[in-house]
Amino acid sequence: MAEGSGERWAGRGPGYQGSRGSLRGRPGLEGIATPAAWQHPFLNVFRYFRVNEWKRSSKEGDVAVVMDKTLKGSVYLIRGSVSANNYLQLPRTSTQSLGLTGRYLYVLFRPLPAKRFVIHLDVTTQDSQVIRVSFSNFFKEFKSSATWLQFPFVFETRTPRRGDTEMGLAWLRKAILAGMAPPGACWTFLQLDLHDILLIYLSRCYGHLKSVKLCANLLVKNLYTSDLNFDPGITVSKAQGAKLPIIPVPREMAFPVPKGESWHDHYIHIRFPSDSPQATSELVWTNSSSPAAGRPVEPAGCKALHGNGEVWKGIWHLRGMSEALSCPALSAPRVLSEASQSCQHSEGSCPADLSVCSRDSSAWVEASAVHTVVRDSQRLTHKSTGMPVALEDTGSHKHFLPDPVLRLKRIIGFGGHSTKWALWTKDGAAVVYPCHAVIVVLHISTGEQRFFLGHTDKVSALALDRNSLLLASAQVQPPSVVRLWDFPSGRCLSLFRSPMYAVCSLSFSSSGALLCGVGRDHQGRTVVVAWGTEQVSLGGEVVALSKVHADFDVQTFRVSLLDETRMASCGQGSIRLWRLRGRTLRSCPVDLGEHCGLEFSDLAFAQALDSCQVPSIPTLYVCSRNGHILEVDPQRMAVRCTHHLLPTGDPGDSLPRKQSFSAGPGITINSLSVSLTACAVGCEDGYLRLWPLDFSSVLLEAEHEGPISSVCISPNGLCVLSTTSSSHLGFLDIPSREYTVLACSHMAPVLALSTEQSRGQLATVSMDHTVRIWDLATLRQLYDFTSCDEAPCAITFHPTWPAVFCGFRRGAIRAFSLESTGVLVEHTCHQGAIIDLLVTPDGNFLFSSCCQGSLVQYSCSNSQCHVLRVAANVVFQDAQPHPNTLAVSRDSRLLAFVGPSKCTVTVMDSASLNELLRVSIGTLDSLDSAVAICFGPTSPGHLLVSTSSNKVMVLDAVSGRTVRELSSVRPVACTSLALNKDASFLLAASDRAIEVWKYSTQSDSSSQVYIGHSEPVHAVAFTPDQQQVLSVGDAIFLWDVLATPERQVSALDCVPSGSPAGQLEDVTSQARGLPLQQISMPSHISTQPDPHFRPPEGTDGTFSASEEEGCCGEIHSPTELLKSPGPPVFVEKEPSGAGDKAWGAASSSWQYHVLWPSFSLPGTWSTREIKAQIPTRPDSYKHFTARYKAFMQNISCPPAGGEQLRLKTVVGYSGNGRANMVWRPDTGFFAYTCGRLVVVEDLHSGAQQHWLGHPEEISTLALSHNAQVLASASCCGSDAALCQIRLWDVPGCLCQQLISHHDSAVQALAFSPDDTFLVTLGDYRDLTLALWSMATYELVSANRLPEPMHGVAFNPWDAGELICVGPGAITFWFLQQHGADISLQVHQEPVPEEMGLAELTSLCYGAARLLYCGSSTGQVCVWDTGAGRCFLVWEADDGEIGLLVCSGSRLVSGSNTRRLRLWAVGAVPELQYKGSSARSTSVFMERELTLDGAIVSASFDSGMDMGVVGTTAGTLWYISWTEGTSTRLISGHRSKVNEVVFSPDESYCATCGEDGSVRVWSLASMELVVQFQVLNQSCLCLAWSPPSCGHPEQQQVVAGYSDGTLRVFSISRTAMELKMHPHRSALTAIAFSTDGQTILSGDKDGLVAVSRPRVGMTFRVLRDHQGAPISVIQSTYKEYVDLGVEGEDLWLAVSEDQRVSVWASNWPENHCKLLDWLSFPVPAALETSGLLPPSLATFCPWDLALLVYVGFGTHEEVAFYSLRQKQVVEKIMLPSCAMSLSLSPGAHLMAVGFSECTLSMVDCTLGTTQEFAGHDDVVHLCRFTPSGRLLFTVAHSEILVWEVLSP
Repeated sequence: MAEGSGERWAGRGPGYQGSRGSLRGRPGLEGIATPAAWQHPFLNVFRYFRVNEWKRSSKEGDVAVVMDKTLKGSVYLIRGSVSANNYLQLPRTSTQSLGLTGRYLYVLFRPLPAKRFVIHLDVTTQDSQVIRVSFSNFFKEFKSSATWLQFPFVFETRTPRRGDTEMGLAWLRKAILAGMAPPGACWTFLQLDLHDILLIYLSRCYGHLKSVKLCANLLVKNLYTSDLNFDPGITVSKAQGAKLPIIPVPREMAFPVPKGESWHDHYIHIRFPSDSPQATSELVWTNSSSPAAGRPVEPAGCKALHGNGEVWKGIWHLRGMSEALSCPALSAPRVLSEASQSCQHSEGSCPADLSVCSRDSSAWVEASAVHTVVRDSQRLTHKSTGMPVALEDTGSHKHFLPDPVLRLKRIIGFGGHSTKWALWTKDGAAVVYPCHAVIVVLHISTGEQRFFLGHTDKVSALALDRNSLLLASAQVQPPSVVRLWDFPSGRCLSLFRSPMYAVCSLSFSSSGALLCGVGRDHQGRTVVVAWGTEQVSLGGEVVALSKVHADFDVQTFRVSLLDETRMASCGQGSIRLWRLRGRTLRSCPVDLGEHCGLEFSDLAFAQALDSCQVPSIPTLYVCSRNGHILEVDPQRMAVRCTHHLLPTGDPGDSLPRKQSFSAGPGITINSLSVSLTACAVGCEDGYLRLWPLDFSSVLLEAEHEGPISSVCISPNGLCVLSTTSSSHLGFLDIPSREYTVLACSHMAPVLALSTEQSRGQLATVSMDHTVRIWDLATLRQLYDFTSCDEAPCAITFHPTWPAVFCGFRRGAIRAFSLESTGVLVEHTCHQGAIIDLLVTPDGNFLFSSCCQGSLVQYSCSNSQCHVLRVAANVVFQDAQPHPNTLAVSRDSRLLAFVGPSKCTVTVMDSASLNELLRVSIGTLDSLDSAVAICFGPTSPGHLLVSTSSNKVMVLDAVSGRTVRELSSVRPVACTSLALNKDASFLLAASDRAIEVWKYSTQSDSSSQVYIGHSEPVHAVAFTPDQQQVLSVGDAIFLWDVLATPERQVSALDCVPSGSPAGQLEDVTSQARGLPLQQISMPSHISTQPDPHFRPPEGTDGTFSASEEEGCCGEIHSPTELLKSPGPPVFVEKEPSGAGDKAWGAASSSWQYHVLWPSFSLPGTWSTREIKAQIPTRPDSYKHFTARYKAFMQNISCPPAGGEQLRLKTVVGYSGNGRANMVWRPDTGFFAYTCGRLVVVEDLHSGAQQHWLGHPEEISTLALSHNAQVLASASCCGSDAALCQIRLWDVPGCLCQQLISHHDSAVQALAFSPDDTFLVTLGDYRDLTLALWSMATYELVSANRLPEPMHGVAFNPWDAGELICVGPGAITFWFLQQHGADISLQVHQEPVPEEMGLAELTSLCYGAARLLYCGSSTGQVCVWDTGAGRCFLVWEADDGEIGLLVCSGSRLVSGSNTRRLRLWAVGAVPELQYKGSSARSTSVFMERELTLDGAIVSASFDSGMDMGVVGTTAGTLWYISWTEGTSTRLISGHRSKVNEVVFSPDESYCATCGEDGSVRVWSLASMELVVQFQVLNQSCLCLAWSPPSCGHPEQQQVVAGYSDGTLRVFSISRTAMELKMHPHRSALTAIAFSTDGQTILSGDKDGLVAVSRPRVGMTFRVLRDHQGAPISVIQSTYKEYVDLGVEGEDLWLAVSEDQRVSVWASNWPENHCKLLDWLSFPVPAALETSGLLPPSLATFCPWDLALLVYVGFGTHEEVAFYSLRQKQVVEKIMLPSCAMSLSLSPGAHLMAVGFSECTLSMVDCTLGTTQEFAGHDDVVHLCRFTPSGRLLFTVAHSEILVWEVLSP
């Protein structure tokens, strides 16, 4: 109890000298202000402060004392036209204070008819903050700020009675609109709970009432304050006779009531906020006000709100509390006035308005946690279903079926306030954890979630009793509120306010009868409270047993499992044992000795073997942040033993048993948990460690991404639950040693989301600087992109590419590839934070807007996404980023945005950006502004705009007229809108809630509101299948849509037209009870064909998605279809043919082929709507996936004669292929693939042959057994409907046959042992196995596969047998030949049970009848093919085994863990006869090598002593098992190459790439000499030092990186010499000055920096090109003196906006002057189908006064500009836009690369052009060597070296 100031007030009498006069409270009621003696039991304010003398009070205007006939006494009349000028105020001045500490203020007043009035109260909080609380019928809506609460006062004419519903409702609507008191306004008994008003609305503690101001127009009798809850409608005799626990009003406060009449017939009682001390399971509302009708009970709050036309938005209606019972005495923690004791129905806000119930309205009541109006025909059923419960109303059923329309299904999130709370249930089958304001129960086996909803702020503590019957939770919002839940049912049993400012820990006793909490009060002191909870489950209340203030720190508090009266706590420097006796809680410290300075973080009691033994405190384990674990003996109150845990060194070493106190730095332990045999600790270093109880050695370790917050061992002791500070939740299964992630989430609010249809993915961006990609089906995280220096704020998927676009706060736009997980492109056109980002549905355009008002249009026809248009000051500036400031119509034709002002919305043509419409949202009398927009369906063409006045306006997108308006029941504007595809439901994000409208109903604007988020919802969206809703804010919520248009129609159709409303209710309630069915979209039909259906004549068997498109599919082997007995199978195919377009285009369609068990017949048939399953790529790295290329290939044949170029060398190996390398040691034949080239290389001389012909990237190779035929297969491209398989004659180096059958990609090739047959296996999309005759090259057999296969091989001992491996089985194929006919018989054998669910991913034959198979789980199984059984399995690796090679007694395995292992399997043939008794101990590993990537190809000699192995890193290794070494044979960049430069003497060349590496090669042999690697950065530009910089042995290269740094590397010393950071953005161009002493660098922002490497300083920055990335910087000698300027160097800079600057400089003298400035024109309407070409320029090597430029313009051409004549002197036309350019220093030759994968060599003297093919992608780089004898060309990572032939 606080002492002092309050007592002095009691001695002085009534004073009012400021806030010092308020008291702190009585024992057991901490935080509730209580009056001093002179204020008890109540205080007559007017009398005590002598208002009639006007010395301590003041009046202004028309204030008079009059006689009132109703009350039969004098009252004060305050009236006047202006309320602010006519008032009565207490105290006299604002510097004084009333100091009234009573909890309740009673105002006895009557409003004057047809007038408005205002009541102002100034209330002081306990921390001396003054809050103004105002009530008035002036106000139309509830408003609040940090220091002000404004409540509207709404009138009804009288207390409602039966039969008055319709008439009263009509008058009420009229009265509400008028906003004035009715003519017959009664005297009102207004009871204000000041404590709850501050607590609920501002989360503050009430101190005292400072002042009161009563403004015109009203009559007031008196003001009273008291700590007692009076009920004016109950007399003293009635209360005593009925023994009711309520307090009648004192005599002087009572209104006179005529004898025999009811108090409520003459007066009105309003209690605000309303109090509902009890809640029933089913509340039925009636309109009776008589005592016989029972006490009116307020309903539990609900989330789903109805506005059905009769609801006035945002207004709270309070029913007259005629029979309201008062609260019980406050001796125990009081149940707050939250009408919902149900967990799922409460929201952060509480009643916000007052409604006076007089005599003419329906039975309006308050639903306390939501802004809604409930009439007497509605009923609320209170059941804990874990979902929002809507009010059942026959009027609402016809609009929302079922009701509610949304149900919370899943939450992606964990933590919020703290990440330390995660608990096991008693059976260990589920985990309980908080996610912000929601408590989640996750069932581990099924993944299902159950929710406890009700907290209005983040959950700060959790506790679950031992039997999983009671759950306790506390929330952050001070003073903290604690909830008790019935855990099995999810029902909230009790809600009470704790005496703590914030609860940080809760702990139950084993029986659940005692709950202990630890927290801090508002002064920061530690508080420990014990509550009795044993009566709660029986309907009783929580009892506060004891409360203790402590001056020591308490971090953790636990109740003993054996004795409920004993507890323990730990904290900074203290461990204490507690005991509860009666209602007294005492503690005693443990003697810590030398450990008294430790910071203890957690404790746990040892588990007892026998729970029935005599209660005693078991051993106590306490951990510290210094790595100590103390065993405490509770009986002796001393430390029994100390263990000091040190970090693990060698994994094989055991940790010390016990260390001295000073034995080095220990592990920082944050949490521990103890079982019967082990102790689990969670550490700051991210390790979860499991120890035996003697702590002799660590048993298990599991590494996490961040520090571990808490650990918890399951009740059975087999699993350890762990949480991390990075919001990860998972558990370690001790027997299997497997770790399972249960939940992961963003660590900060989520700002935006985007969904993708084809892959079913969700993308989110958050304030934690991460971009995360989730799988919508499983809600598992797939990708995580992190940016440390800038925060993402907008996100959108591309509808057809595997890419996602992200906008950042610094104005950057980046595209991330979901295949390579790298950055595809980056744009920095914006100067401010990105507000919104979206792609048109057809995928053609990308739009972005920023807070500076600019709008940028990009072309999305390729992965570079070049900028088309930049419009400044068109979007409203200073807008906060949110997802709906831009909108595109569903036909991709219209673009809408808020701007140029906040009151206007502009509609443009999305292609041309021509303005079509501008709509003004505001009016003359209302300055309304637009907040969010979205388009409706294309027909009728609606544009939806949410406004700052809480409305959603539906506009005609063509004329701009207002079609209708939807009003929100929430008091805040909607910041995000979403409309589903059929326009049936509209979603809106409204602060912390989601609002849903039935959009398709024109005549009704009703809505439902759903809560659960603890922070504002930033975005809402429908999932692509329209069956679910996503909302993001503090976490990611996934809601099921329980009503679809089809469901509603079917429900209504079941009711006859004449059925009454009651029958309709029965029908809808039955529909609500049925499980949600998957309703097919109207545009789709079943994919199951009629088995008797045959295609009509004249068709070719192709299915087209629309009648307009013709048949364009090709089907082979027509005779096979006639033999097929089974029905056709519909399989969705990817677009093929020249006419196909990408998925999602406006005019595109998917094609469907009819596939029979063997192939089709020559007829065609079509249907309009067929939906097939999109094939899913198997989870196996064995399957080939072509690298994404954003262009249309145009294959050109090399010229027939007189070539100027000859392909000399290919640098690199395609690590993207599978089994794409062959080597035959006996013949020396060695071949591999690079892109679409087959490279045949002599390993002795290094000479290469290049076999061209494939139009696409090659996926796999196979060499015949006689080494005479090489088969190569490429994937299916845009120019061919089928994959090409080429058969090469090895001796002749020519392609002898081209065959094709598969239509996506070829997975594997294999020749039969006698080379008679070739088998080809299609990938997971093709699902076919084809057999070819090598004699005739004809297709012998084609068979449909039921599932994807991973590999195929012929039996080397039997040419009639081949085997495929795949998911869960091995498939035997037997060739049966009958004359000329060949057929295949199939037999399958499942994998052995010992392998579990593993998939077989690789295979190879060993000795006779032995087959080795590798699995996805790292096992190798051995099969006896003769008996068809598996007889041996062993663990060969930790990852997927993708390659097996066997010869003799040796087996080589390669996996995706990068490991290559050699096994001795000589004993395996003997084991096949032992059957089940065979053991793998006879198989052992001889050697192991770790390479640089997953193993994809391998060839070895017959003795398995040496071989060649290929990896996904693009490297071919020579393997010597004898020496145990690996040597690089072929190596290249694994990602895009950005630059090639040469040493002046042409002895070396250097390349740099996106992988961050700089590689130096020997130019003669193209062998790698040295490599410089920078991690986590991309090297974007490179330059070699000129010959004038010094001796050749001092040569240097300078490289520019994506983080704005440049690094100088010494070639001779192979070391980095200098690192500088001259730029804030990525470097894009770099060059040395001619003397080598200066470095010029350009970045993406258009800045050019001039730096001196010797001093490491940047001494000049040129900003002339600012705003566009620098693409080229070149420096050369200035040889001509007639150019008009002085200088030693002549250099140029080119930016992407087609501007070229030419400079003359003398850097030693710091002189630089602009020589010329060129701006090349840009066409007004740029239309390009390929990549946007860069702006390139270079000095002409044979005439340095000429500048050669190429870019994008009206014509595709190369321009020669004369620096002397200042004009273009020559132009050379090009076939298409140039992507790269290089001029030969030796001859007048120019090399130009194009996006069509071709290279042109232009003879500038003769004007002739030759084209060359060979690349697999855009030729983005061309570089001649200094002598001009060699030309390097680059496409992505492929480097081709061409020899320039003399003419």
